Amino acid sequence: DIEVWFGDEARVGQKTKITRRWARRGSRPFAPVDLRTASTYIFGAICPKDGKAVGLILPWCNTAAMNLHLAAISADVAPGRHAALLLDQAGWHLSAKLVVPANITIVPLPAKCPELNPQENIWQFLRDNWLSNRIFLNEDDLVDHCCETWNKLEAQPWRIMSIGLREW
Repeated sequence: DIEVWFGDEARVGQKTKITRRWARRGSRPFAPVDLRTASTYIFGAICPKDGKAVGLILPWCNTAAMNLHLAAISADVAPGRHAALLLDQAGWHLSAKLVVPANITIVPLPAKCPELNPQENIWQFLRDNWLSNRIFLNEDDLVDHCCETWNKLEAQPWRIMSIGLREW
């Protein structure tokens, strides 16, 4: 049996996205803005068929971080199954120094085709609903909020299925 996983990483910083807000017609709703530049990365992967997700919040986006992410995905693949992990062609996804676990095969997606990776839709959902319109007190607060956000997503397998499954 094969599990199909989609992976990617997203940078989250103190300069958050300002999104639409509900407000009375004619009023001007308040949206907080922060100009500080601290950031972190969420390495995330989803298996839409099973509603599973694996994520790590890491300070850097490089091969060493990707190795940690692969190990975490490998641990979540069901025993006796193999994972096909579809990724874009970022340098750390295809590096010769990458340590790919035996139960994972990396399948590179075509260049410049983010629409083929449902993980991109997960990032859009997280930014639009749980990571926008807020001020983080410091870097620890930013990391804590990213952890809470990812854990909230993992606890909702139906949402992962809803966002990640699509007709090809």
